[in-house]
Amino acid sequence: MARVLVGVKRVIDYAVKVRVKPDKTGVVTEGVKHSMNPFDEIGIEEAVRMKEKKLASEVVAVSCGPAQAQETLRTALAMGADRGIHVEVAGAEYDTLQPIHVSKILAKLAQDEKADLVIVGKQAIDDDCNQTAQMTAAILNWPQGTFASKVEKTGEGLTVTREIDGGLETIKIKMPAVKAKKKPIKKVTPKDLGVDTAARIEVLSVEDPPKRQAGAILPDVDALVAKLKEGGHI
Repeated sequence: MARVLVGVKRVIDYAVKVRVKPDKTGVVTEGVKHSMNPFDEIGIEEAVRMKEKKLASEVVAVSCGPAQAQETLRTALAMGADRGIHVEVAGAEYDTLQPIHVSKILAKLAQDEKADLVIVGKQAIDDDCNQTAQMTAAILNWPQGTFASKVEKTGEGLTVTREIDGGLETIKIKMPAVKAKKKPIKKVTPKDLGVDTAARIEVLSVEDPPKRQAGAILPDVDALVAKLKEGGHI
């Protein structure tokens, strides 16, 4: 049976209206409700289902962030994860944490924990980068099944049904198997893992999207076509 490593990110709750800071350096996070990234919740649920089917021996949740990230890990444990690893990143270091840094952290932990499978949400609802899974696979030189909608065990590997532009695609991924033991929540830092979290991207400005302009009621199709040709807003 396999050991599954699942990345879970603490993000602003999906129901909260995000506000841009007055200095436009980011969004307001102080005093704002946070929760586990919804796509990561799906990842935890899939890993737990694999364990229930005796396809996984242990589910390990990993979260990178400040002390509050432990709340996200506790949620993962309540959902069925066996143990959690908190990679403590706070202050300015957390503000500049990017997908490449998280990918390196997950790759190092996957090796240290002798994981057979890494599951992460397809993207985070705060930055929408959709990069971490792909870069983690590249760093580990492991096969990847992104945008997975269904995962099944077949032989020594997995059959993954994934969403693509033309519909659904089915791919097969090989995967080794190991045994595991339960452990409590473990706290480490990127430095402990040998990961440099220096910023690689500079955020110049964060702004609210432009307000939608008022529409107009046109009398007929000819007026609509004429308006479109003028490049006007309807």
